[in-house]
Amino acid sequence: MKLFRASLLSLSLLLSSGGFAQQPAAAGSDQTSARLAGEVLVNGRALEYVQNLSDKFGGRLSGSAAYRRSAEWAAEQFRAAGVKDVRLEPFPLESTWSRGLARARMIAPQERPLHLESLGWAPSTPAGGVRGDVYILTDLSRDFIKRESDKIKGRVVMLDLSALAKDGYAAFSKLVAAPQFLKDAGATAAVIGSSDANNVLNAFNLNWGARISPLPLAQLGMEDSKLIQRLLAQGTTVTVEFAYENGTGGAAEDNNVVAEIRGRERPDEWVIIGAHLDSWDYGTGAQDNGTGCAMVLEAARAIAALGTPPRRSIRFALWGGEEQGLLGSAAYVRAHARELKDCVAALNTDNGAGHPRGWKFEGREDVQAAMTPISKSLLAGIGGDGLSPELSFDTDHGHFFLAGIPSLDLWVDMEHYDEIHHKPSDTVDKIVAHNLSAGAAVVAVTAHALAERPGRIAPQLKHDAVGDLLKKANLEEFLKGVGVWK
Repeated sequence: MKLFRASLLSLSLLLSSGGFAQQPAAAGSDQTSARLAGEVLVNGRALEYVQNLSDKFGGRLSGSAAYRRSAEWAAEQFRAAGVKDVRLEPFPLESTWSRGLARARMIAPQERPLHLESLGWAPSTPAGGVRGDVYILTDLSRDFIKRESDKIKGRVVMLDLSALAKDGYAAFSKLVAAPQFLKDAGATAAVIGSSDANNVLNAFNLNWGARISPLPLAQLGMEDSKLIQRLLAQGTTVTVEFAYENGTGGAAEDNNVVAEIRGRERPDEWVIIGAHLDSWDYGTGAQDNGTGCAMVLEAARAIAALGTPPRRSIRFALWGGEEQGLLGSAAYVRAHARELKDCVAALNTDNGAGHPRGWKFEGREDVQAAMTPISKSLLAGIGGDGLSPELSFDTDHGHFFLAGIPSLDLWVDMEHYDEIHHKPSDTVDKIVAHNLSAGAAVVAVTAHALAERPGRIAPQLKHDAVGDLLKKANLEEFLKGVGVWK
């Protein structure tokens, strides 16, 4: 009952504050927007969607049975919401992977257990595990690793991320290439220290594209890795051993879940709203990204409940393979290349369920200018009228942005997001239900307004103009390094 009363109060404040009382400068009725927000805030099912995803299916690792079952479930939710056109669209995985149990210990100068888990898409250790003295690597360049090969051969290499992070996003593309260089230099394995206190580990991989890494990779707890670094700084030899047996498989297919409400006047023009359905395997993928999926499902349900479709079509997409390099959304952009010219805007939600602040307009001032009247007239009452210039390529709006399509990424309060991101604590009990519903309302109202307005939000950019924005955001080297931009 507390949640129900809070939702009613929020809606009454929304309607009385003038957030929907002004005539919007952009097309899209204030009355329709109020109906959408009310449907989400009062009759919403967002928390129910997340609870089903996280508690029923758990971690939805790409290529897993849990992911496949969750995709089938999501398709049924779209249909139950009244969206008739629902499809499962395949995308390729180069390989599949599942985590095995890990054990690790320091052997010298003292014997003690270590907190360690395999990185994603890392191969199993050899029979009997890996044993070696630890060598700290501070430079990921191929030439440096080659020069240091005498020190690296037969060793367990610890990557010093504090030294590497100075390169920003560009460091990630170097990390992706480094395992092969280390294998060529004779390293037996590589480990990375966690950045989270209390030896808490977080799941991730050091590749782009669901490829099995060339040598065993693992993460060590923060306190364990700092102990090793202190001992090495004193000139002490540190020897460790660890073992795990992961499951690996060959090429496979997973499915994106795509639903569509056809437009009443311009059905060939479309807005797309997306969130990634896959998650890592430590927690249950509640805020990364069950909450984003719930917002997309809620937007579909609320817009379908209007009874009258918007002027343009709206597509609703739940992507797979995001954690391995935006694989599902990249495949969709490739498969629909001929109709991308008709994509008016791409909206994405993948930042958890903090209270919504508004939208990131990805460095495009023309998108900012077009969004300002929508934000001020339709989103202010929900608290989602902010606009941020931040440009990123860490989630599924990325390939739409590279295609020149006006792209928006939901901007939310992320103060506590890193406490659960990719960790066992990413569970539904961390979600503030009202914040989740407010985010879903922002997504639904914005998508409908963009689909309803007479003109497009902004033109599609040419390749060179996109490149200029990437350079300004220091993303070009990173994207070239992982092979998604030329």
